[in-house]
Amino acid sequence: MSAFDPTSSFVSIIVVSADSGPSLRDCVNSVLACTLPLELVLIDNASTDGVPQAIARARESDARFKVIYNRANLGFGPAVNRAAAQTRGQTLVILNPDCLLDQASLQRLLDILATEPKAGLLGAVVCDQQGVPDPASYRRDPVLARALSTLFKRNDEGVNIDGPMPDHVVETEAVSGALMLMPRRVFEWMNGFDEGYFLHCEDLDLCRRVRDAGWRVLLAGDVHVLHGKGGSSRHRPVFVSYYKHRGMWRWFRKFDPAARRLHVAAVVWLGLWAHFLLQIPGQLVRMVRR
Repeated sequence: MSAFDPTSSFVSIIVVSADSGPSLRDCVNSVLACTLPLELVLIDNASTDGVPQAIARARESDARFKVIYNRANLGFGPAVNRAAAQTRGQTLVILNPDCLLDQASLQRLLDILATEPKAGLLGAVVCDQQGVPDPASYRRDPVLARALSTLFKRNDEGVNIDGPMPDHVVETEAVSGALMLMPRRVFEWMNGFDEGYFLHCEDLDLCRRVRDAGWRVLLAGDVHVLHGKGGSSRHRPVFVSYYKHRGMWRWFRKFDPAARRLHVAAVVWLGLWAHFLLQIPGQLVRMVRR
């Protein structure tokens, strides 16, 4: 597998929205403030808040911007796959609607992708409003032993890699799906996202399949990107939690060797859905208080 072609400079940025709120406008504005050769495709999963339509009206004269409207909520991965099929760039950037990507960060990420041999997927350190990195920026495959260590806060090796974030480019097992760059040829080789996921864990799945195919998953530790986190889900936490748990089960069944043991798989299934049910009361209380 040859390295990414640095002469392919045109970039296609894909943002999926689903009632993402005002943060979506900031995301679009930050991308379109960049002067690099790019296109931004916003694919909307049947939002009812009117924000994608308002952005489309405000940007109707910008040839770099396109909106695709889905009649139903297709989920994250299926929406990205449909948007990617209508883009032209040899580099794909998958960006959450509550992330702000500036030109310096985008240029740095493109430079890394162009120079790192066998780079198949590249992520960045995503941070909250206070600049605190999200531990999910730098993580491992969530196999059962690691997931249990993380859940029960044991000192064993967990899903997230402990310690400060690296300040340079490192190879890792998985990065945050809030911001991912891929050469188009790698994305197409993978057939994009696994559409069996609706929301959550499809990024972990893609990272794993990229590695299994012989490419490298990298984290640009020196690139920090603001991530609002949860803009699309604050008003429907139970809906999001359901699909997160369903995604965890799908990943476990696909990749975890422990899933081959029927009794272990049964216990994991029961534990996942018991955890989901136990979270519902608190989620509903927090939603009412907002």
